[in-house]
Amino acid sequence: MPETPQPFDVHVRGTVFLDIVFTGLEAEPRPGTEVWTSGMGSCPGGIANMAVATARLGLSTSLAAAFSTDAYGQFCWETLGEQEGVDLSASHRVDDWHSPVTVSLAYGGDRAMVTHEHPPPVPDPVDVPPARACLAHLEADPQPWVLRAESQGALVFADVGWDSSTRWSPDVLAGLDHCYAFLPNHVEAMRYTRTDDARAAVSALSERVPVAVVTRGAHGAVAVDQTTGESAEAPGLNLQALDATGAGDVFAAGFLTATLAGWPLAQRLAFANLCAGLSVQQFGGSLSAPGWGDIADWWTHLRRGPRTSATAELVRRYDFLRGVLPAEHGRAVRRASATLSVRNDLPRGPSAPHPA
Repeated sequence: MPETPQPFDVHVRGTVFLDIVFTGLEAEPRPGTEVWTSGMGSCPGGIANMAVATARLGLSTSLAAAFSTDAYGQFCWETLGEQEGVDLSASHRVDDWHSPVTVSLAYGGDRAMVTHEHPPPVPDPVDVPPARACLAHLEADPQPWVLRAESQGALVFADVGWDSSTRWSPDVLAGLDHCYAFLPNHVEAMRYTRTDDARAAVSALSERVPVAVVTRGAHGAVAVDQTTGESAEAPGLNLQALDATGAGDVFAAGFLTATLAGWPLAQRLAFANLCAGLSVQQFGGSLSAPGWGDIADWWTHLRRGPRTSATAELVRRYDFLRGVLPAEHGRAVRRASATLSVRNDLPRGPSAPHPA
């Protein structure tokens, strides 16, 4: 009898962009001028931010996405599958389609982005690999793959995007009926729940979903877990922020990792805050996602550094790391190669034809 395949820890799907990030700008470029920058990074972006963040934390991660066979798509395919260890068996290659691209200009503690995208000319795959959890975007009518994942026993962790219409229709929250956890930021949470602070918002959301988490950027996060009866609040970390790109994805990856490990809610929030805090110290989305080596380095530096009342409190709050850091935690990974190249010596994945 053939063995039943083990489920992935997490399955994600969506659009992968090639992100090109220029850093070191003193100000926004002016028309008619040329600006030279001191730094640049190239990496897979979009849903790849989430896939890389979970994979770097040791979760077996499945990604379903379309990848062009152009040089940009090849770079993203190789980076995710070979460098980051993301399973791409649910993904597919597409001929005669331009990879989605985002150029990000980082300056003044913020960023401006320019994006070019054509919808992929092939439909999303119907099959969903078995997984312990999935990360999805909240919609009033969940996508079919989310319902399939839920029916297969996956815990659905959902985020939500900015409502450009500014209507913030509460109807969107109907999708929480199919979710295990919901992780909006404080602005999104307050708008959808018609409340005026994060604590009131998380209280309202906890009546709709088993685990409600509201992030507050540098101010930390608050959460309620109805499955355990816990509520918790975690302050933010005082870390130098260079680029917040992908920080929400990294927070979600950290919270999901800690949830699958069965940690108490306060530790889950603290760990997710740490992961997000470490990510904003570097430029770029998936480039900046921390791995266990980065977390171990931070913990070692904290314990060996000057002892103040603030560091003593951090050591106390994060003392649980002693028992969860892997013995073989590996090297720091928050800096990845910024080289974009065409390599024809590597095998390519299965290619989907462009429809006539």
